Amino acid sequence: MTIYPAIDLRNGKCVRLFQGKADAETVYFESPLNPALNWKEQGA
Repeated sequence: MTIYPAIDLRNGKCVRLFQGKADAETVYFESPLNPALNWKEQGA
């Protein structure tokens, strides 16, 4: 099985929307570069 990391982007930030609602978002990273580099270091 192959697992692909995924991120949601909104206004240039990594976010999660609660039930897909744009007014209920949680920002996880200010830049998508941070998790991408972390995944690369881990071999993703």
